[in-house]
Amino acid sequence: MTSRQAYAPSLHLEKVVVVRGNRLVLSNLNLDVSAGELVWVRGANGCGKSTLLRVIAGLLDAYSGKVSAEGKLALADENLALDPNMTVGAALHFWAHMDGASLSDRDAALAAMDLLTLSEVPVRYLSTGQRKRASIARVLASGCAIWLLDEPYNGLDSASCAHLDKAILSHIAAGGIVMLAAHQSPSINVSESLVLDSTGRSL
Repeated sequence: MTSRQAYAPSLHLEKVVVVRGNRLVLSNLNLDVSAGELVWVRGANGCGKSTLLRVIAGLLDAYSGKVSAEGKLALADENLALDPNMTVGAALHFWAHMDGASLSDRDAALAAMDLLTLSEVPVRYLSTGQRKRASIARVLASGCAIWLLDEPYNGLDSASCAHLDKAILSHIAAGGIVMLAAHQSPSINVSESLVLDSTGRSL
């Protein structure tokens, strides 16, 4: 589940501005993240947390500024991105293969999020919490160095939150990077906190 890159990952944002529908969403953001760091992105609803992660992932364009990343990125957000007609194991294997990861990476991710007993269950039969765990497992199985997690604790029970915390700690201990957008403070120590106000500026 850890990155197989020969170099240390990093993430750099310089004067990033994002405009959507003639509305300023993110304003003049600057951020430098190094290997082994966990960054908590926080702020009120609508401040741009999810937008920021999608811009970093390359799914949205910045209006101006620079976003650069050394290392492959994987995003887990409200979109499950798993075929509902496939079993959990097959769906995760599909994405792991697309990311250049192995079957053992897939199995390790299933174990990390306590999904091994559900590996033969079709995705469409999963509960809300199980779907959330499967979405996170997709990121874990990717082998990507930079994890972008949007409200990853939503819908998880306390045991699943503990599994996620353990996976995050293992990833950053191995030199990975985690950007975590959440309303509530993670129970694990963060390297840096990026606070966005209602105008998308960092405080």
